[in-house]
Amino acid sequence: MHKILFFVSAFLLILTGCKGDKKENLLSDSSGNLNHLSVVVSNELWQGKVGEAIRNTMASPVDGLPQDEPLFSLSQIPSQVFSGFVTKNRTVLIIEIGANKTSSVKFAKNVFAKPQRVVVVSGKTEDEVIEQLETNALKIVESFKSQETKEKQRRIKLSLLKIDTIENALGIKMEIPSAYRIAKKDDKFFWLRKDITTGTQNIMVYELPLNMLKHNDSLVNQIIKIRDSIGKVHIPGPTDGTFMITEKAYAPYLFEKTLDNKPAIETKGIWDVKNAFMSGPFINYMIEDKANNRLIVVEGFTFAPSVEKRDYVFELEAILKSIKIE
Repeated sequence: MHKILFFVSAFLLILTGCKGDKKENLLSDSSGNLNHLSVVVSNELWQGKVGEAIRNTMASPVDGLPQDEPLFSLSQIPSQVFSGFVTKNRTVLIIEIGANKTSSVKFAKNVFAKPQRVVVVSGKTEDEVIEQLETNALKIVESFKSQETKEKQRRIKLSLLKIDTIENALGIKMEIPSAYRIAKKDDKFFWLRKDITTGTQNIMVYELPLNMLKHNDSLVNQIIKIRDSIGKVHIPGPTDGTFMITEKAYAPYLFEKTLDNKPAIETKGIWDVKNAFMSGPFINYMIEDKANNRLIVVEGFTFAPSVEKRDYVFELEAILKSIKIE
């Protein structure tokens, strides 16, 4: 294992001495499925408490899905076979334990390929490595997730939908795959859809008065109320009198985020259809556009019964995060 870390350190020194195109020319393209993480660790550690800690942090359940699905699908690679093609994987977590090792977490970019994110977790003992994993879990996850979001957005850019109508009406730009279509337009409300094998991917874009969201009150209750009112007017169900609402049995997750350098509230939860058996996950961003005295709301929701939904929601998140407000 120490040979791997020596090679990483040496390679980083080489890259440090290179600039711009020279550095890029040394590297081949990275590979791998989205949200798949390569974990370089011995079989013994993987089967023990270190492996359990890795799974608990890197494969913990994604927030806001109707069933448990892992943040990343993990592929364990024994240290002795970590060479050649497998070093080109886009996201790599390396575990190192040794008496001469410092307890630390190191982040690196484009070590063996480009684009690539490598995280090395070191310690003298298994307990030190576990402590580093648990203490730095959020940073490590965000590092890998940021890399995967950028890769998804790169792929989306290969074939984009022209959305001049939305841009002219709302003064925003988003990078949306050409497979989507505008399903409904009503003044400054837009609903876009894409057919998938088992259902649909959906995006809503609209604006609200800036004072619609009051930060001194319960944000989650306000957001649910807004979502339900929008669903009642704009997102009908399969029969008369049915429409989309927020599932009441599951409290949504709320996070403070920044989109296009503006404060935003991210909400993840489950949508439902009133008086009908339809539901699925959603991700919603309410962005403070103070310059225009408004909230811009972008939301994605998935209808994909009987299949895993992590990667569908990940696509929606990548699309929504591409927003630019003029």
